[in-house]
Amino acid sequence: MRKDLPERMEHGGRVRWHCMRESDELIDFSANINPYPPIIPWTPDPSVLKDYPDDRYEALKEVIGSTFGRDATEITVGNGSVELIRAFCSAVLGEGDTACIQPPTFAEYEMAARLTGARCTADASGAAVRFLCNPNNPTGRLSTRPEILGALDETAEEGGYLFIDEAFIELADPRQSVVDVSHEHLFTLRSLTKSFSVPGIRFGYGFGAPELIERMETVRLPWTVNAFAEAFAIEAFRHYDLLERSREQIAREREWLCGRLTALGLAYEPPSANYILMEVPLEAGMLVARLLPHGILARDCRSFGLPRHIRVAVRTRGENRQLIEAFEACLP
Repeated sequence: MRKDLPERMEHGGRVRWHCMRESDELIDFSANINPYPPIIPWTPDPSVLKDYPDDRYEALKEVIGSTFGRDATEITVGNGSVELIRAFCSAVLGEGDTACIQPPTFAEYEMAARLTGARCTADASGAAVRFLCNPNNPTGRLSTRPEILGALDETAEEGGYLFIDEAFIELADPRQSVVDVSHEHLFTLRSLTKSFSVPGIRFGYGFGAPELIERMETVRLPWTVNAFAEAFAIEAFRHYDLLERSREQIAREREWLCGRLTALGLAYEPPSANYILMEVPLEAGMLVARLLPHGILARDCRSFGLPRHIRVAVRTRGENRQLIEAFEACLP
C-alpha cells in the first residue's frame, strides 16, 4: 500500500453538512458562487439517462468551440475543474519533475502534482509546470493579459507548461483572459460551476494544444460528465453573453461590501471577483465558529496557510447585510 500520499485538501461549500450539525439554515459565504446567475431555460430530461453519454463529448465541444473561437480538438471537459487539474498533471508530470506553485493559492494544484511524484516549489526556474490562478483564489489578485502572456513566454523558453486557472475570470474581467490563445505550452482551465451557480452539476472545461488534449483525454476517466451536466452545459454556453449582467451586479455589491468592511476596521486584499480575503483580529477558526449561530458560513483560510484570514463570497444585498450584522456581533 502506498504510504506517501499527501493529506486531503480542505474546501469551502460544505453548507449541507454544517446545516445538519447546526439544525438551522446557513448562508454559504464559503463558496464563491455567482449570486446573480443567468436564468437558463433548461429542464432535466429523464430520457437522456437511458443511454451512456458520448465519452468524446463531440456536440458539447462544438458548442464550447463556437463560444470561444477554438477548435474542438483543443478542448477537454471533465467532472469539475479538479478532474482536469489531475488529468493535466497525470499527462505532463512524473517522478522527479518540478511544479511551480506560489502560495497562497488553490490547494488542488499541489495535491495533483504531488500525486504524480512531482516536487512543488515557488521557484519558476526550470519547472515543468507553472500554475497560475487568475484571479487568484483566495487573494482575488487579477493579473493582466500582458502579464500572463509574459509568463507564458518565460515558461515556454524553458520548455515548461503554463497552467492558467480562469475559474473566476468571467466574474471579474474577461478582457484579461487568454482563453483565445492557442499555444503548445499553455493550458487554460475554466469552470461553469462558479459562473452559472451550479456547483451540483460539476462541470469544468479547458483549452490546450491538440497533442496535450489527446494525452489528457487518454488519462481522464471515461463518462465523467453525466448526461444532465452535458445538457445543462450546452444550454448555458448558448446564453454565455448574459454573464455581463452578473459582472455588473457583482461589482456593485462588492463595492458596497468593501465599504462596510472598511467601516468595521477590517483589512482586506483588493478584490476583483466575487470573493474577498480579509484579515481578522482573532484566530480564523474561532471567528468562523462564532458566525455559525448567526446563520453565516465563512471560509476558514488556515488551509491556505493564513491562520488569521477568512474569505467571504460577495452575495446579494440582503445577504451581505446579514454578514455585516454578524460581524458586528462577533468581532471583538
